[in-house]
Amino acid sequence: MQTTAPRRRTASAVFEYRSFDAPLGAEIRGLDLSRPLDDETFAAVRRCFLDSQGVLVLRDQRIGPEQHILFSRRFGPLAIHVLRQFLLPGHPEILLVSNVIKDGRPVGLGDAGRYWHSDLSYLAEPSLGSLLHAQEIPKEGGDTSFVNMYAAYLALPASIKRRIEGRRATHSYRKTYDRIAGSTYRPALTEAQKQEVPEVDHPIVRTHPESGRKALFVNEGFTTRIVDMTEDESDELLPRLFSHCTAGHFTYRHHWQEHDIVLWDNRCTIHLAHGCPPELRRHMHRTTVKGDIPR
Repeated sequence: MQTTAPRRRTASAVFEYRSFDAPLGAEIRGLDLSRPLDDETFAAVRRCFLDSQGVLVLRDQRIGPEQHILFSRRFGPLAIHVLRQFLLPGHPEILLVSNVIKDGRPVGLGDAGRYWHSDLSYLAEPSLGSLLHAQEIPKEGGDTSFVNMYAAYLALPASIKRRIEGRRATHSYRKTYDRIAGSTYRPALTEAQKQEVPEVDHPIVRTHPESGRKALFVNEGFTTRIVDMTEDESDELLPRLFSHCTAGHFTYRHHWQEHDIVLWDNRCTIHLAHGCPPELRRHMHRTTVKGDIPR
């Protein structure tokens, strides 16, 4: 079920915006990203992004890599992923999220998102947001779920809020990567790649730089421990936070349609890829917008 909001109108564009009947998420229809948006229209799209609580779906975007990159750059500079073997040739801003095997080798990161995570939370300046463009979607499976981390924070018991107030947690790219390295889609990291992704500490609760709202900023994919807490205390509290966020109360599950672009806010959401049968192709293009230091 969806709720209808008034059409958004600018001097050069009219598009339909609908909020989902879910804890987060909305869609835009009738906007064509094959042509650059004027500043007024882009500002309206950015307002829709913030209004969506962290997930904005732009339907039926029949665009190529150049247009995808140009639109993504409107939100900020783009990150280049450490797994450079899975970048789109000629367009290093695009990470191939793909289970396609060509000549016996994976063309992209086929098991991306198998743990709940926020993209690039393991960097000193984590991502603002990611934009995933559907190239080929399977007839079965392939959904992506998102959690509203604003709502997850608000719903925490007061006792837990007191325990995490002002605390920081460590994020590590290698937490889950090393566990599954050597699989079809996970080549072992080189020493140079390891140097690019040292561990970092971030606030457990961050204030969103645009909305001013507080959100939980931990995830099972990359968060390893709570700083200045005993190992036993950290090992007890972190799983409680993970379970609280992902219990289903704050979740929107996205069923992909052809040519969807999904834009999500890594500052106030986490997400999970549900996977699909291995014989079905799932091929996507992802850009990732650089962010700032969490406060």
